[in-house]
Amino acid sequence: MNLIDIGNAVRTRRSELGLSQVKLAHLSGLSRQTLVGLENGTLSDLGVNRVGQIAAVLGLDSPKLDTQARRKKRGLWMAAKTASVSYASELRPEALEEALVSGEVPAPFAPHVTYLLDEAPVPVVVMAVEEAASHAQLPPRKIWRNVAKLARSLSVHRRVLWA
Repeated sequence: MNLIDIGNAVRTRRSELGLSQVKLAHLSGLSRQTLVGLENGTLSDLGVNRVGQIAAVLGLDSPKLDTQARRKKRGLWMAAKTASVSYASELRPEALEEALVSGEVPAPFAPHVTYLLDEAPVPVVVMAVEEAASHAQLPPRKIWRNVAKLARSLSVHRRVLWA
């Protein structure tokens, strides 16, 4: 697989997830220029670590970059378990899905969602957004707007990441 193939896979997956180039660059810790060059096939070199950063956020597996393994994972369940790790009450995947779809979180679960957005690995949040969008038959872009809204309303430390 060469950089052109990787760039095509990244562009396709980014679009499926409703992420802008700016947002994906921010989530993966790369510059937008690097991402543009990768997607356009004009980038001459990109280290394996940088490819890995983008692939991890998008849920692309190697050696063939696709999402087959990721689709078998339960993103909402993983995110809800991650969010509940420090709390006696458990955030159910269905409640997390409702919060992501509506942009509103029930008061008892505000700490859980705050923890999720502040501490969870970015790929876990991406999986939850993708699954919630699929279940609600909404474009992922709408769910991302709700994530940004939740991050603002809960004053999470990483709110700039989700903006």
